[in-house]
Amino acid sequence: MLTQERRDLIVQYINEKNAVTVAELMEEFDASAATIRRDLSVLHDEHKILKVFGGATSFTASDVNTSEPTVSAKKTLNVEEKDIISKYAASLINDDDFVYIDSGTTTLEMIKYIDNTRAKYITNGIVHAKMLLEKSLPTMIIGGRCKASTEAIVGPECIEGIRKYHFTKAFMGTNGISTSAGFTTPDVDEALVKEEAVRHAYISYILADHTKFGQISSVTFADITSCCIITDQEVSKNYLGKTIIKVVR
Repeated sequence: MLTQERRDLIVQYINEKNAVTVAELMEEFDASAATIRRDLSVLHDEHKILKVFGGATSFTASDVNTSEPTVSAKKTLNVEEKDIISKYAASLINDDDFVYIDSGTTTLEMIKYIDNTRAKYITNGIVHAKMLLEKSLPTMIIGGRCKASTEAIVGPECIEGIRKYHFTKAFMGTNGISTSAGFTTPDVDEALVKEEAVRHAYISYILADHTKFGQISSVTFADITSCCIITDQEVSKNYLGKTIIKVVR
């Protein structure tokens, strides 16, 4: 079978199944793992499928969110839910913690409830750093390029800065949660920063209201099994057993 023929059939197969694993594709097309992963990378770059951790999902305009709302727009969404989630998240911080706080409106809300002055805090959120300082909390901010729409610091310098640290806890935002695509965001630069923060944290918490479940944005930054989730409603049984989920009300 020619390479292009196989790739066309892979796209067709994924669109029929919606989500597949590398192992499934290896068996279906009698190909090695390296060949399948290479095919998925090419098809992902061509925007024909969405490559995720361990496999791929169908990639259509109706399935994948590619735009990022502004901070001011997101602040008006699910206000009560964010308040409940963030209050619980803040209660998890202990005296000896070295805490990473991701940019985002729910993580920003969380800072209102942080009262532990013995823990140390580091963030890539511009407004987050200001609020931490206003509360007289030990604060560091990662250097890099400022992204206006999300008021976050991103870029290679930011990633390199994160690599120097090892956090006891990371509190992360996300645009989407899916069993197949994991935790996703529309922006590549932000995804790379989030990925590095999760990688350098002993435990990572995703702060997400119920509307984020079942949503897929265009870039995966962490597998569903790699972070705990704090949310406000019971979730689909599909998520149970994949990770630790704490529902707060």
